[in-house]
Amino acid sequence: MELDQSHPAASDLRAACRARVPRFVWEYLDSATGTEAAKAANRAALDAVRLRPQVLLGKLVPDLATRFLGQDHAQPFGIAPVGMSGLIWPGAEAALARLAAEAAMPYCLSTVATRTPEEIGPLSGAMGWFQLYPVGDPAIRDDIIARAARAGFRVLVLTVDLPAAARRERQRRARLTFPPRLTPGILMQVALRPAWALGTLREGTPRLRLMEDYLKTAGPAASTAHAGYLLRANPDWDYLARVRDRWAGPLVVKGVLNPDEAVRLRDAGVDAVWVSNHGGRQFDAAPAGLEVLPAIRAAVGPGYPLILDGGVDSGLDVLRALAKGADFVMLGRAWHHALGAFGARGAAHLLHILRDGMLADMAQLGILRPAQAAGRLAV
Repeated sequence: MELDQSHPAASDLRAACRARVPRFVWEYLDSATGTEAAKAANRAALDAVRLRPQVLLGKLVPDLATRFLGQDHAQPFGIAPVGMSGLIWPGAEAALARLAAEAAMPYCLSTVATRTPEEIGPLSGAMGWFQLYPVGDPAIRDDIIARAARAGFRVLVLTVDLPAAARRERQRRARLTFPPRLTPGILMQVALRPAWALGTLREGTPRLRLMEDYLKTAGPAASTAHAGYLLRANPDWDYLARVRDRWAGPLVVKGVLNPDEAVRLRDAGVDAVWVSNHGGRQFDAAPAGLEVLPAIRAAVGPGYPLILDGGVDSGLDVLRALAKGADFVMLGRAWHHALGAFGARGAAHLLHILRDGMLADMAQLGILRPAQAAGRLAV
């Protein structure tokens, strides 16, 4: 109740996070690339969606429960992969995995997380998804896939929108390396954020532990050229086919903005397409995922699963995405803003904000299930 009064919106958690994490961490989490036009487009596209309320419908009891990729979820949203999550807040991966298991929502662990699949898989229970950045060495790729399966991850997410490292100018200006190089400037920033510093001391220096299992170097590198980049490949359709052959569960491809590519992925045996511009972090001229979502929906048909991310930070945003054609919505930065603000308690509070907001707005729209938001578009 206290946080509901002092921090009733995700924007409040974002402001609190900025005040509690070192500047170099904030620049990594908050930044995009170029002029950050693609990141701004995500927010603008969400704000442009208008939904028409309904009246005189009597008492309604909305239900957020959603079935997606063969699994029941308590709500139609989850936690997107964020690289170097444990740098943003100490113990981030474990905290989010536990919350996902408790709240019956997906948690997607990044290839470039600071904890291994074996550590996080058991914590996320049946809600674990694993995000695979394409790895050039087939033996390493296949071993990572096998490790994710053994650790209990149910869904594999192949991210395909990083053919090259983006400039990410704000990260460069922040002098961020990974693992962090403890220069006098970095040490001063850490000293000014004691909660983050003490948590990092307790959890240990954040490292890309999965990648370091294969790349026998652990020295600091620029945040746009860390160990994950050194092992990364540029995938093609044959690469996708090999991944499909080696993963028995649901396969999602993330980073799609073109309807024709979505159709080809569907026909290649991909179980869902994740529409995303990578939070604006890769290509500054990219459209917002929400802008192209209706065309992708029209191309793949009404029954094919689509996921959307990008700028979402409220229950209303989730409903906007569903109304425009998504079946499921993922948030990345927002969960980490919440962790930076109040640790695991902050992430649980964000879950409350999202759920409570969805229920209130569904009552305004006069709908009982989230998917019915499509019928309330004001066109």
